[in-house]
Amino acid sequence: MKAVFSEEIVRLGQEIEEKIEGRLREVDRIIDKNQWKVIEAFQKKQVSDYHFAGSTGYAYNDRGREVLDEVYAEVFGAEAALVRPHFASGTHTIATALYGVLRPGDELLYITGTPYDTLHKVIGKAGDGTGSLHDFGITYQETALTAEGNIDWSAVEAAINERTKVIGIQRSRGYDWRSSFTVAQIEEMVQKVKALKEDVIVFVDNCYGEFTEEKEPTEVGADLIAGSLIKNPGGGIAETGGYICGKEKYVQLAAYRLTAPGIGGEVGAMLGTTRGIYQGLYLAPSTVGQAIKGSVFAAAMFEAVGFTTKPAWHEMRTDLIQAVSFDGPDHLIAFVQGIQKASAIDSHVVPEPWDMPGYEHPVIMAAGTFIQGGSLELSADAPIREPYIGYMQGGLTYSHVKYGVLMALQTMKDRNLL
Repeated sequence: MKAVFSEEIVRLGQEIEEKIEGRLREVDRIIDKNQWKVIEAFQKKQVSDYHFAGSTGYAYNDRGREVLDEVYAEVFGAEAALVRPHFASGTHTIATALYGVLRPGDELLYITGTPYDTLHKVIGKAGDGTGSLHDFGITYQETALTAEGNIDWSAVEAAINERTKVIGIQRSRGYDWRSSFTVAQIEEMVQKVKALKEDVIVFVDNCYGEFTEEKEPTEVGADLIAGSLIKNPGGGIAETGGYICGKEKYVQLAAYRLTAPGIGGEVGAMLGTTRGIYQGLYLAPSTVGQAIKGSVFAAAMFEAVGFTTKPAWHEMRTDLIQAVSFDGPDHLIAFVQGIQKASAIDSHVVPEPWDMPGYEHPVIMAAGTFIQGGSLELSADAPIREPYIGYMQGGLTYSHVKYGVLMALQTMKDRNLL
């Protein structure tokens, strides 16, 4: 270990690794299950090297693109999928899915509390004039979670009405101090909302959740899910893009929104991205597992020096995100800057809080990544607001996450914050 780390921090890291060994073996079991599932999907769809060829122009009859959709549908246990580099981000992908299935006069109801900050402008409010859902006459409601972080079913039942078209579920914690929802919990949500209104569409924001468990939300009844390829399913290889999976009729409506009605997923030049998207999916179970192992290590380390974490090191993981509650902004900034110091890319850059587009408070981000914004790679971010919670995610290798955590703690120690 480099001399930059104190003996105390190195020794603590060694002790923590011994402590979490059993939990890391549990993650390995999930990696195996998901890796085999992905390989079997590739085999079933008879993926060959000619499927990796690029396409141009309208890209009619791009067989590689068509089979890619089929592989994703197979992996996610869905009727259909739309996997494209044309999605600019997870927010763009989610917005496409929502605009695809919602119509003027419909209502969107989120039952997992306030969604992630970047969706607020998609939902919109009076006077925006930005083309938000609100501007198109689509209303919005949300029900807060209980104090224990569970669905408030009495509030949900009261909120559902004849206009409720889509039920929104955010699987990950976002910038909230709550546990992420497990697939088993999502299955229960689907069953309960369908009992309240049978024809409602259940949409799950699946960002950060893919391959953290053995099943995905579409395997337990969710009608539509969406996520980003520069998060889990891109495996650290896909350079851009997103995916939508679910019932065929809803995926088709999303495809019409992405391109145009009547055209949908039949066009769209892949421009040399196809191989990377396939290979990223192949690698995703393993790379997600590496990140999860790193999160377990991070939780145990920060708990050992007196901070509160969510989830705790021994708790079940259902997304990539590790939240750590700090005593104030100085700890939070040192944490994020320490993660940046450990990066292979831009380690010399010092992150500072700034007014990032789409966010409602100044945000500090550590993002020394090969793919800009690639949050399956080791990164960290936080809004500078009370309570001072830092969010770490990703890590293509367990070793890199360990290095980042040690560097974050050393940075705090060097500033007399430990």
